[in-house]
Amino acid sequence: QVQLVESGGGLVQAGGSLRLSCAASGRTSSSNVMGWFRQAPGKAREFVAAITWSAGRTYYGDSAKGRFTLSRDNAKNTVYLQMNSLKPEDTAVYYCAASRAVYFTPGRYDDWGQGTQVTVSS
Repeated sequence: QVQLVESGGGLVQAGGSLRLSCAASGRTSSSNVMGWFRQAPGKAREFVAAITWSAGRTYYGDSAKGRFTLSRDNAKNTVYLQMNSLKPEDTAVYYCAASRAVYFTPGRYDDWGQGTQVTVSS
């Protein structure tokens, strides 16, 4: 239904910043919300942030509050996750996902990107 292509991951030192991008295509009209999740090895997939396409209202998980900022460019069908003050515990594969409403659990999202690796060294 919706194809999601992520980019922007990489290796960064603690305290540094990265900006992740997720470009959406396909039947985007059916998806009202874009979410970001992350999953570290051996851990469950964790909610990071979500944003509505219409109003740009944002929601942040505890790990993201104060450090990460989610935005969207409707003309480009792209959302951005600006990650600042990165910590080693932020190391994970980051996924973007699309849903019809705001959810905080991965099971409620309909479409997923391939994921992009973020590694924060100490």
